[in-house]
Amino acid sequence: MNRLPVTGSNELLDLLDPYIPDDFINDHGNVRPIRGPRWQFSPAQLWRTHLLPLLTPVHSLNLLARLLPEQRAWRDFARLRNRHRTPDVRILNAFRARVGVLGLRQINETILHPLIQTAALWQNATALIDATDLPAACSGFKKKTPALTPRLAPRWADARSRPGRAVGLSATKSTASVCGGASIRPQSCWYRWSVG
Repeated sequence: MNRLPVTGSNELLDLLDPYIPDDFINDHGNVRPIRGPRWQFSPAQLWRTHLLPLLTPVHSLNLLARLLPEQRAWRDFARLRNRHRTPDVRILNAFRARVGVLGLRQINETILHPLIQTAALWQNATALIDATDLPAACSGFKKKTPALTPRLAPRWADARSRPGRAVGLSATKSTASVCGGASIRPQSCWYRWSVG
């Protein structure tokens, strides 16, 4: 029984290596930085370096940039020959920004095209729907008012009832109220003020 290669192993990287279209990436992804010196890496090398966080246990570009000089198999997959010259995070982010979403999609479609053609010949092939390709149900599927729930208990008798009287006060009641404080005896603390 054939076992599947483990994530990050040399077997997996060797297995996926021939499927990456380096010539297509170099032709269509040949972007130069807006400022600064030219990159010393080809677009295919930078693309392969971007795949390493998906194929290895390292899931961040910062950690990948630190570990890349120590991992020979990863450098071989990314076609980086010199262990002292590896792309840093700034170059990887600039490459991704310059290629753009459209360029990355073209590369993915080029990689997937031969895989899909061979997968159609497999005996137990299964197709998965991409959720981004499905139209959203924005109109026509609004909730409608629900139907009335049928009664389970019998209705009350159909006898006429007398109109009831409203219970409550309709008139405003007068309540005596006092404003101010308690009366103070004038002898103890009342002094007349004299003006001028």
